[in-house]
Amino acid sequence: MNEQSIKDLLERVKTGDETIEAAVKELKKLPFEDMGYAKIDHHRELRNGYPEVIYCAGKTIEQIKGIVNRLMEENNNILATRASKEVYEAILEVTEDAIYYEAARIVVVKRRDIIVTEKVIAIVTAGTSDIPVAEEAAVTAETLGNNVNRIYDVGVAGIHRLLANTDALMSANVLVVVAGMEGALASVVGGLVDKPVIAVPTSVGYGANFGGLAALLTMLNSCSSGIGVVNIDNGFGAGYLASMINKL
Repeated sequence: MNEQSIKDLLERVKTGDETIEAAVKELKKLPFEDMGYAKIDHHRELRNGYPEVIYCAGKTIEQIKGIVNRLMEENNNILATRASKEVYEAILEVTEDAIYYEAARIVVVKRRDIIVTEKVIAIVTAGTSDIPVAEEAAVTAETLGNNVNRIYDVGVAGIHRLLANTDALMSANVLVVVAGMEGALASVVGGLVDKPVIAVPTSVGYGANFGGLAALLTMLNSCSSGIGVVNIDNGFGAGYLASMINKL
């Protein structure tokens, strides 16, 4: 759809020859912007509810700055994941509105306010070592407009720590459970609550953890119902999915 066809569509809406609903459906198919090294999807928020997110790993500093600059022109809130301090400092050259969440390795550029849901997403970790992945989930969910409750270091090695937070667990609308080692925490939490649980295996653990594979397989084989599993160390994916569920 080119500029002229967009104008024609808007004119048909204005004259009543096209409904607003049909026009929105048509606009959802608008093309991306080709920057050569990246194809920016400016209309992802219209289709999916959230703007495009920048995955920084593997991109050059100049590529990231170029993408941020274009997204800002569309007045988008910007979420850049797997960002180093160097990436953050480079984004500051584009905008002073950038905030760096070091534990989460996320840069957020807030361009407009978001309505925050009253319903709560609980982010739960087995250990302190799982916090970086949990923070990626938490910051993602918060940036997308969610109320987040952090419940950290409550793994099964000291189950009383988890049970002391039963009320907080049961009051959450969605739960993200982050665990390495053998990944048992997701099954335990899944057996306590009546809400969806998103399990995140982490690469934390000794040799037979196989970089998170042991936790992943445990979570996939959980006997608790209502558990979904994302990829190893994928805090962003868990936070994004939790936000979608929380806003249904």
